[in-house]
Amino acid sequence: MSYLFTSESVSEGHPDKVSDQISDALLDQFLAYDTKAHCAIETFCTTGQVVIMGEVRSEEYVDLQTIARKTIKKIGYTKSEYQFDGDSCGVLTAIHEQSDDINRGVSREEDLDQGAGDQGMMFGYATNETDNYMPVSLDLAQLIMRTLADIRREGKVMTYLRPDSKSQVTVEYSDDDIPQRIDTIVVSTQHDDFIKNADGTDNDEAMLQKIREDVINILIPRVKEQIGEKVLRLFNGDIKYFVNPTGKFVIGGPHGDTGLTGRKIIVDTYGGKGAHGGGAFSGKDSSKVDRSAAYATRHIAKNMVAAGVADEMLVQVSYAIGVAEPVSVYVNTYGRSHVEMSDGEIAKKISEMFDLRPKAIEQQLKLRQPMYLETAAYGHMGRKPETVKKTFTSRYHETKTIDVELFTWEKLDLVDKIKKEFGL
Repeated sequence: MSYLFTSESVSEGHPDKVSDQISDALLDQFLAYDTKAHCAIETFCTTGQVVIMGEVRSEEYVDLQTIARKTIKKIGYTKSEYQFDGDSCGVLTAIHEQSDDINRGVSREEDLDQGAGDQGMMFGYATNETDNYMPVSLDLAQLIMRTLADIRREGKVMTYLRPDSKSQVTVEYSDDDIPQRIDTIVVSTQHDDFIKNADGTDNDEAMLQKIREDVINILIPRVKEQIGEKVLRLFNGDIKYFVNPTGKFVIGGPHGDTGLTGRKIIVDTYGGKGAHGGGAFSGKDSSKVDRSAAYATRHIAKNMVAAGVADEMLVQVSYAIGVAEPVSVYVNTYGRSHVEMSDGEIAKKISEMFDLRPKAIEQQLKLRQPMYLETAAYGHMGRKPETVKKTFTSRYHETKTIDVELFTWEKLDLVDKIKKEFGL
């Protein structure tokens, strides 16, 4: 019997994502001027207020307030009517130095002996149902949010849009786990009060009708223009649309709901497919295996599926704090493997093929670059690996322009090696 599976995404203006972006913008600023910086930065935001907390070990000084305000304005919170904007919000900082007890476990004389920054388990996942090896429900939900943000920034149509929004996509699968069609699309977007009654009161019904028409006739066609035939065939005339189901969404962003770093970990990864170890990413440098090992296992899973080892794969790795070598490596191919090996044997082969010590991961994926702000909205996985120029300014240091490689864990650079090892 067929079944339904759902994933959600949120926009860069969602309060939790505002917090993630501030945390990662600060991390990038530290790394731009000190590649050895250790950071674990948490951000909290609410009506007219941002609180920056956490631990940092660095030889450089960063103007936290300036970076936070710049990030908030770039997201789109630039108007006082939002009750949260980059120029007028308060910014309170409560950063202290990283614990010596943690640093003792991480730092080593030999780089590759660097211990894991914490215990825990991390997961990487890939499936061949999309060209970027992501679950189609999440891939579409993320694309809907990115496209809606593009429309808002262009300011030509849907000019009532505000920064906060959410999407959700439900896909029907066959018994053999093949996507068949899109069943439901949900879009909730913050908006201005843009239609009034004759007496000056808000015409909620007319606003809702206009937003629904624009989502179906402007947003969704632009989404469909960006996808390949493999996913495009899932669109049909029977899709159920829920647009702003509460009827009105004017109060939003940090004024409508408090935001906190690390509270959208499923949006950040695989939309509920596969598994998640529970550790958030944003604000953490790559000595924290919550982040670096999640990227490494995604890199492995994606390349394994692309090489044809399986149609779908989950890779888990676990660590003990202060210990370099992983405690365990686990693989699940969901019965969709194409090699004459058990999942346990595949896991053993992965352990032999790939160096999963934290410092080795850092070096292989070039994780000491200021590459993280771009990950903090619309997902850390399934993105396009590319090199960009990023410019960093500081009242305490010279301006720096750096060539930065983004999303290195999304490269398909292990396929030939895997095919050779597995005889494919």
